Amino acid sequence: YSEAVLHVAERVPPGCVITYGDVAGLLRPELGGGPRQVAAVMARDGGAVPWWRVVRSDGSLPDHLASEARSHYLAEGTPLSASGRVVVAAASWGP
Repeated sequence: YSEAVLHVAERVPPGCVITYGDVAGLLRPELGGGPRQVAAVMARDGGAVPWWRVVRSDGSLPDHLASEARSHYLAEGTPLSASGRVVVAAASWGP
């Protein structure tokens, strides 16, 4: 499951995001799991992939990752709201 989650994260193009739930939805038929399992994989093993491109459904990440993610979002031109969250509707990606 971890490899499959990380494979999806690697495919998200710069400036785009996918939610934990959407990743789970892509993988569920074959592998099972839900958004919490995806978040756990990203927390444990996501350091080597563009982890900032996999977000919560509201476009946020855990607080301790927000400032580092913001620098990536700005560099990639990811649409952000005034609160600093990703505008998921504008940045959403799906294979």
